[in-house]
Amino acid sequence: MSQTADQMELREEEITAHYAMALAMLQGFDHAPRIGKAVEAARQEVSSGIGTRRRFRTTTPGLVTRRSTVAGAVQLIATVEGAEDTLVSPLQATVLNALRRAISIALAVAENYADVSGLGDLKRANLEGNLAQARRSEFSELLAGEALVTLYVFGNAVAFLVSSHQSEVTVEVGDVQEMLTDNGQIALHGALWELDQDIAAHASDDTRLVATVAAFAEALMEKVALRAQEAPRLAGFTNAVWHVEADDFTVAGFTPATKATSTKLTMTFKKPNEVVGNHIAKYQAMKLAKMLMAYDFDRKLNPFAELGGFIFTFMGDGKPGTGKTTLIQMMAGLIHDYCAVAGYPFRYQNLSTDNIDSYQGKSGQNAKAFINTVIDPQAIGFGTIDDIDQLAGKRGDRQSSTGQLEITAVLMESFAGANTVVRGNCTFGMFSNYPENVDDALRQRAGARFLVDGPQTREDYIDILYLLMGKNHDIPVGQHQVFSAQEIKSAVAASFESHSRPHEAGLMQVFDRVHDQIGTLDTIAKLGTYLKAIQEADPRFTGRAIKNITDAVKVRAMDFELPDAWMENPELFLFKGYDAKKDMIAELRQPITVDMVIQEINRYADSEFRYADKSDEVAIDALVRDFGRQEAAKKRYLEGRG
Repeated sequence: MSQTADQMELREEEITAHYAMALAMLQGFDHAPRIGKAVEAARQEVSSGIGTRRRFRTTTPGLVTRRSTVAGAVQLIATVEGAEDTLVSPLQATVLNALRRAISIALAVAENYADVSGLGDLKRANLEGNLAQARRSEFSELLAGEALVTLYVFGNAVAFLVSSHQSEVTVEVGDVQEMLTDNGQIALHGALWELDQDIAAHASDDTRLVATVAAFAEALMEKVALRAQEAPRLAGFTNAVWHVEADDFTVAGFTPATKATSTKLTMTFKKPNEVVGNHIAKYQAMKLAKMLMAYDFDRKLNPFAELGGFIFTFMGDGKPGTGKTTLIQMMAGLIHDYCAVAGYPFRYQNLSTDNIDSYQGKSGQNAKAFINTVIDPQAIGFGTIDDIDQLAGKRGDRQSSTGQLEITAVLMESFAGANTVVRGNCTFGMFSNYPENVDDALRQRAGARFLVDGPQTREDYIDILYLLMGKNHDIPVGQHQVFSAQEIKSAVAASFESHSRPHEAGLMQVFDRVHDQIGTLDTIAKLGTYLKAIQEADPRFTGRAIKNITDAVKVRAMDFELPDAWMENPELFLFKGYDAKKDMIAELRQPITVDMVIQEINRYADSEFRYADKSDEVAIDALVRDFGRQEAAKKRYLEGRG
């Protein structure tokens, strides 16, 4: 990837100049912990055959002894190499090299921060005894800033460098305690002391060693970033970006760096012809898969996001068994195949009920990690939230757990919060059989609605039977042309045309009343009058709904599929510059018509009326059941007394 204009190259000689100091820290130093507590049990040698603790081997040949158990003695190399084998394993060497590299990068960035913030001058004045009394408070604040910068860059670099060596094994190291902010070097001593403790306690083998180091790095970054929110004099760090060319590692303030790696997908992909019915949902999913591929990795922006018409979030709803999972498999398969042709990294993540945790704050962390993985600007991302009505809590609902409400808060902030940036490299799909149970504000953050209603016509049912029966039979098809009803363009055109009038009874009444009062909806003023009438019928129809409708109209203006040839031969489109891709897309754009606007208003409003009706029916059914139970309980109570 090419460097952006605001990046400064962190030269290799600046990093390697700190190798000697980094190695000395790894070899050993004494540290008296101030906040953290030593895990003494982790320091004791255990009997052979018990694999819960790492054994510490001497680095001196022939010397049969074990490393010091003094709480303040930090010997990370000895701790990491404390395996049964006398030879250092490849993973152990990788971890040690990553730690040395991360320490050196952190010290180099801290030096840069000292130069731009004026801390370097104050340090020299302090050493010479010339530091003015009036500047001592500033000196103290800058030293604390240096400590935070050093710790964050260290954790960031460690997490980045070991990420490609992680397995499915995870380790919980807990909150970082020994976070010191006297200055950069003392801060590193505290962090390395605690890392030494965690490795001794958790890393019983090489796989858990990598998991422990990665977990510590993530916990350290999280705590430092939280502290930095209130800390002064950090502009010299947050306003600059450093790039380490050898590692392709970027330091951009208190934002974690991620490697542009793909996730390994084990799902069964579906081809578009294997999705029967669901014409509009299938068509929009196919278009969106190609839209994602227009993302420009150099500009970190998608022309569709700039021109309008990019779907950042969408909701797919329908009854059980109508094809939501199949739609996910189709869309993920298309993006996966397109990325494979172009050589782009692809991330697919699903947020499931497994991410709800009983520990306070953990569910929110899981949701945030899911979001961060998908939105990584170095990759193409597709995130799905299946059964979102079970996963994200409805505010005000006493049945919603704390973990569910945490997930709701994270998703709302991520999908349409003050800091949300839509680059056009990823999209999120929320799927539910019961969208009426989803929090209203979260549901309205879905910019597009995919009604997943499954097969509808006689032809659809014949096609799905033919598809699922497979080839192991001799039953004739009969008078039917297989899959002709699934011809996407004609099916989609008919589906859109059907929304020229509303489908839901409540909305039909509003539409007919407005039409009788003002006639054909053919001007902006008349369309706005219709929208106001909808809002009067349903107060939840707010300004966000109007934005979602106008976004959907812009998508209709982009009512074309990028040619398959552009996906099959990247040189024709994918590898062109941003401006060239933007011009090619703009040439295909269609004018917006009144019919498009009416159809999209009806599509969106139909879904809201459908959700409201279902929600009311569910609430009424629940009350009826409660009244019935009360009557039965009262009757049983009176019979018991008699």
